[in-house]
Amino acid sequence: MSLILASTSVYRRELLERLRLPFQAARPDVDETPLPGETPRALAERLAQAKAQAIARQLPESWVIGSDQAADLDGQPLGKPGQRDAAIAQLTAMSGRQVQFHTAVCVSHGERNLAALDTTTVTLRRLTHDEIARYVDAEQPFDCAGSFKCEGLGVTLFEAIETRDPTALIGLPLIATATLLRQAGFTLP
Repeated sequence: MSLILASTSVYRRELLERLRLPFQAARPDVDETPLPGETPRALAERLAQAKAQAIARQLPESWVIGSDQAADLDGQPLGKPGQRDAAIAQLTAMSGRQVQFHTAVCVSHGERNLAALDTTTVTLRRLTHDEIARYVDAEQPFDCAGSFKCEGLGVTLFEAIETRDPTALIGLPLIATATLLRQAGFTLP
């Protein structure tokens, strides 16, 4: 069975490599704009499925993994900041607060979709402007929802992490992904 990761994310590719299954990566052509009134959780679930299905339609003989993550601050989605000022603004808004990260995964083959969602709660400690600026300059987390890399220096910003799956916060919940792949017929480990 061939396996495709519907993502060009370095983070997701590195995570999926841990499962030691051969796979290829493909860029899904999916508009990631939130729909009016869409919750961050619903956004992550919709986009994970849309990404998987976009590639599954092109490669119907393959199993395709799609994943998406949405940061949720008081019901509002926080996207990838893209640049320094936006990252500083995000971290300032999250300082001393809890943020939920909804990470959805969908495994598709033809019309069959297997899906799961992991929600991780991150409590950030109270951060000064100087701490935030130093962090952003050091790690430049411009491609990360929430403006931090938990697998790197970003962990110093936290007071606590509550999760069932530590890989979910990086971008692909491997516990759920492995479960879905076993349901699809893949042998793990």
